[in-house]
Amino acid sequence: MVIAEDLAKQQRSISVAEFFEKNKHLLGFDSPTRGIITTVKEAVDNALDACEEAEVLPDIFVAIRKTNSDVYRITVEDNGPGIVPKNVPYVFGKLLYGSRFHQIRQSRGQQGIGISAAVLYAQLTTGVPALVISRTGADVRAHRFELMIKTETNEPDILVDEEIDWDRTHGTRIEIEFKSTLAAKKKLLEYLRYTAVVNPHARITADIDGEITVFERVSSEVPPCPKAILPHPHGIEFGALKRIAATNSDTLDEFLVNCFSRVGRKTADEILGLAQIKPRRKAKTLDSDELKRLLEAMQQVKIPAPPAQQCLSPISEDLIRKGLEKEVQLDFIKARTRPSAVFSGHSFIIEAAIGYGGKLPAEGSAQILRFANRVPLLYQQGACAITNCISQVNWKSYGLSQQGLPVGPALIMVHVASTNVPFTSESKDAIASIPEIEREIILVLQELGRELKAYINRRDRNKLQDDRARAICSIIPEIARKVSDIVELPLVDTSPIEGKIMRKLVAKKRTCDGKVSIDVHNYTARELVFTLYNLSRDSASDAVPKPDFVDDFDGEYNKVWKCRLEPGTVWQVTYSGTGDGSIDLRGVEDNVKVVVDLDV
Repeated sequence: MVIAEDLAKQQRSISVAEFFEKNKHLLGFDSPTRGIITTVKEAVDNALDACEEAEVLPDIFVAIRKTNSDVYRITVEDNGPGIVPKNVPYVFGKLLYGSRFHQIRQSRGQQGIGISAAVLYAQLTTGVPALVISRTGADVRAHRFELMIKTETNEPDILVDEEIDWDRTHGTRIEIEFKSTLAAKKKLLEYLRYTAVVNPHARITADIDGEITVFERVSSEVPPCPKAILPHPHGIEFGALKRIAATNSDTLDEFLVNCFSRVGRKTADEILGLAQIKPRRKAKTLDSDELKRLLEAMQQVKIPAPPAQQCLSPISEDLIRKGLEKEVQLDFIKARTRPSAVFSGHSFIIEAAIGYGGKLPAEGSAQILRFANRVPLLYQQGACAITNCISQVNWKSYGLSQQGLPVGPALIMVHVASTNVPFTSESKDAIASIPEIEREIILVLQELGRELKAYINRRDRNKLQDDRARAICSIIPEIARKVSDIVELPLVDTSPIEGKIMRKLVAKKRTCDGKVSIDVHNYTARELVFTLYNLSRDSASDAVPKPDFVDDFDGEYNKVWKCRLEPGTVWQVTYSGTGDGSIDLRGVEDNVKVVVDLDV
């Protein structure tokens, strides 16, 4: 009795903040290095969601600055609709506070834990309060808050609340300081680059210790914001059904129609007939046995799948391809979006892409990119259902070597869009093994594998022809030059001869006296639209014409021009430089293009 009373004195309730204070690894704050990535990820996810809900093209600024020997300040600013002042302390200073948890639709964040967990992690390591600035419109002043979290009660502790002038007409800015290292700088840039791939409508500017990197948008259209839908009868559980029914005063036939997706009058009558419950009964009067019969009947009746077009927002094949082409130089790329499917009453869509060649490493395992609701999954690759599905596909039959995972210069991307992504943990790093999801992933990968096999076979068939074409393009001008010297006559333009022989789109790069020129000849009989990639250490700041955009890859500049060329015409660009690096043409068939370097 005495021992029981002593134990009883020690027992007390635990707040959510206290729990995650001692178990921060569950949220992705298991190391100082990873803490920076998780903080940036959560803040950027919130910014993208807010901008899409307001139908605004996202302009996101991310800054990481060292303020002390081991303390870093992380700043994330967006141009979203802002947050009303009374809600700011709860959004950033209270765990499990958000607007999307009770909504059934696709979104990056749902539980209201991520960014407030970053605030909690910061006060644990430095004790410095988070700074938040938010403005909701041009006709109101911005509000500036400094706040922390009371871990004992999981409530915000507001230290400063004041109105200030801010140059943004609307948006939100958060600054958080905590102890960390920048050992994961490469991983952080990788996360931002992959975020830009699956959010091609966003512009992301990163300032990491003074080094500026810009990920430009390739689409000027804001994706449609998913609409919330009612729960589907096949995804409901007993506890949820009991909770919904307990507060509903409708008759059962109206209750089923008004509270559930895809249930009409005929379906409601069928469910109630199977459950042997009268339609005019009030929903809140049902006892546990009647609710169990109702739930069982709901699972047995055939009901159409939830309306995926309303609640999901897939990226689309075209934008996946554009996003990957902007960030990764590839010889071949194909994307596919599967029809919508359902698991446990939750809609989902699988999208995937496969790339080959280009700047991908020729040795080692293929590069795997995993995404869920437009968010990159960087950790726990081995525990993810996506990785498991990739290893199950027989890649040898599609032209790739395989050692569990495919091997060679290949890139495989899989995106899961769902109203309820089944993550394995709160850190949202890996997707659980759900049979319906795994089946769709394997099907789309097999479809893309067939596309890859056709490309590899076509490439091998045309290799000899391309080799001959390159040899001809390289030799004919030299022969013409030698003949001109011998007969002492002006140099003849050999382009018409090359055109008759080639009947291709030919790109030639020449370097002479510090000037680089790239000529693209259209020797075909039709108009061609293509994208020229030029990867080198030359910045090409004086290029004429200017490139459409330039990305900096560890000191190498990927310059990209998008062009349209009439048959029999030539396109040219010139700039100062050394001419190092490779050029490539995209957007045309592989047996139509020839790329030749004629550096002198």
